[in-house]
Amino acid sequence: MSVASASAPLSHLSRYIYGTTRLGHADNPLETRLAIARTALATGAWFHTSDQYDNALDVLAQVFDEDRTRVPPMIFKAGGNDAAELRAKITSQLERVGIARMDVAQLCFGGPLGEELAAGGPIISDLHRLRDEGRVGRYLLEVFPWTSAAPLRALEAGHLDGLVDGMIFYLNPLQRFASNALWDAIQAHDFPVVAMRTVCGAPVHRLRDVPGAAWTPYLQERATEVAPLFERSGVSDWTEFCVRFALGFKTVAATVGSTSRADNLAAFVHAVSPAEIAPLPADIQADLTALQRRWSDQVDIHAEPWSM
Repeated sequence: MSVASASAPLSHLSRYIYGTTRLGHADNPLETRLAIARTALATGAWFHTSDQYDNALDVLAQVFDEDRTRVPPMIFKAGGNDAAELRAKITSQLERVGIARMDVAQLCFGGPLGEELAAGGPIISDLHRLRDEGRVGRYLLEVFPWTSAAPLRALEAGHLDGLVDGMIFYLNPLQRFASNALWDAIQAHDFPVVAMRTVCGAPVHRLRDVPGAAWTPYLQERATEVAPLFERSGVSDWTEFCVRFALGFKTVAATVGSTSRADNLAAFVHAVSPAEIAPLPADIQADLTALQRRWSDQVDIHAEPWSM
């Protein structure tokens, strides 16, 4: 597996990052979850995790305890309403997995801390302090359509300089969870991005055709528009198509995909294995980008929080 990303300053990330969401799903037997975690560990990929994923941290701790020399670098979600809550969230998650430092903290600043960061407030000093203490190595700023305004202000004001190394949000052929204004600023500033939800949950034809495969109607509607582009692209594999789409943007350093199945994990690893990952055909990438601009203006920025 090729693990090096081509996008600085996040070149230390693996291009595929294993998402641990499903490690916390109790509908899968524990041994099945332990087995896929071990398999993911063997790929050399970074991990992405959170205490929001049910008992995923406990599953990880159990696997790590088998050989503490093989704990992978990880991104943890961390947030709160103030600096004290953020520090507590970081500390509690580190303790659960039995490590001393977060390689990367994903700042979930959808509330007051987001506004404080955008205003250049005290949270900036607090974040520097956590990093200076060795509790966190780097920061990514989480973005949703309904939170895009504050990260945009923070970026344009220069408050992220020397502090936040990139933004992280859903980015796949059916979703781009940053407003058009923020997306344009990211491109203008060459600001790094970590894409999430690589394949949007399922192959596009399944999302389009199988009742219930798309958990919300808008995804089924979008799959109807994206499927013809997938078919026209000449790419036969949906995972490869999605990886080439995300990494086709110069600002995108890596993509995070979650799975509980070994075959899906193998597909992710295979998709990032070439030394140079070819972008999608230019017309396909352009058409997908145009769709996402329309969806953002018509749907995403008007959505209620957590409705997408």
